[in-house]
Amino acid sequence: MTSHHVDIRVVPDPETTPTQLLGALYDRVHLALVRHRVEDIGVSFPGYSTMPRTLGRVLRLHGSEAGLRHFLQDDWLKGLRDHVRLTDIKPAPEGAPQRTVQRRQFKTSVERLRRRRMRRKGETEQQVQQAIPATVERQPDLPYLHLHSRSSGQSYCLFIYVGPPSPTAVDGHFNTYGLSSRTTIPWF
Repeated sequence: MTSHHVDIRVVPDPETTPTQLLGALYDRVHLALVRHRVEDIGVSFPGYSTMPRTLGRVLRLHGSEAGLRHFLQDDWLKGLRDHVRLTDIKPAPEGAPQRTVQRRQFKTSVERLRRRRMRRKGETEQQVQQAIPATVERQPDLPYLHLHSRSSGQSYCLFIYVGPPSPTAVDGHFNTYGLSSRTTIPWF
């Protein structure tokens, strides 16, 4: 049940942009969700916008009051405390519309798709160019976080999509990013 929330606002300094800080904050949230195997805390971004494309400066955690209190007890914000401000845990407004907040993945690089096909199917460069035209490449218009994989060391973009408003809540579980294509959070 996502009946409560806490807002975490990033406070930039001259050396770090709000976008970088939000990425670092989200990275910490993700690691804490993984470490503690938490499935009942979701995330949202109250400043979310596709025009202009931004997630804003606030990361909102949603969950039960007890679940949020327990999650915030761990010191996963260590090293970021000077760059963030937390609100108290508060109940979500009554009657707030419900929305899903989910990850969207895109096949954006034609060259990467072609290299992969060459490896998997053993095709020549000419064959792959005919099979995968340059028009396949998509330019995502969703806001994203720039994150770094702990396992591979690679950086990647986590594109965030917010579903349409719904009058009814859908209970369920969130993934280790605090996202779900089915479970809703109050949107306010």
